[in-house]
Amino acid sequence: MGQVIDLPRRRKRAPIAVNGKVPPKRRANREVRSREYLTPTEVERLVKAVGAMGRHPGRDQTLLTLMYRHGLRVTEAVSLRWDQVDLKAGLLHVNRLKNGVASTHPLRGPELRKLRQLRRDYPDSPYLFVSERGGPMTASNVRKLVTRAGETAKLKFPVHPHMLRHACGYKLANDGHDTRALQHYLGHKNINHTVRYTEMAPDRFKGFWKD
Repeated sequence: MGQVIDLPRRRKRAPIAVNGKVPPKRRANREVRSREYLTPTEVERLVKAVGAMGRHPGRDQTLLTLMYRHGLRVTEAVSLRWDQVDLKAGLLHVNRLKNGVASTHPLRGPELRKLRQLRRDYPDSPYLFVSERGGPMTASNVRKLVTRAGETAKLKFPVHPHMLRHACGYKLANDGHDTRALQHYLGHKNINHTVRYTEMAPDRFKGFWKD
């Protein structure tokens, strides 16, 4: 008979104490908010709110608009460079993280107007979204910005940037777009990551009740 080898079990890492105190355990997302996406109306409120904050309303509104309409992760958004944008043809080349599939998205009128103004406001930077120090915004900058915007918009739950990507997926699925096309738009390598959006589409249950 073959020898049975008793492999040691992986131990959970104990929390690292800071100044002698163990930090509190992070609460699960479902304990903080009832869902992980925003509705189109809530996105509008968020974009409007961020335009009333700080010294860079145009930059911040453009940032949130692109994150929503193109399903950008926060790091994908702050990494955007002007050589990925064709204002004349109305195209945005999106590079995806997490081994995602890159794609080229059309830019619509509202986005193009915001982007042209952004280009005029920050003519010397290769990056779209620039901090006051002249470098690209950081993911931390965006997280803080979105959190504050959610509070200003008086949304009833904490908001984080990835909710804009989920909002994009649910909006396009609810509009009836093909799952395979939605997969490529969001850059998912595995279609199972896309299916969760189409499963939430209201038309899935259309006709269940005839009265």
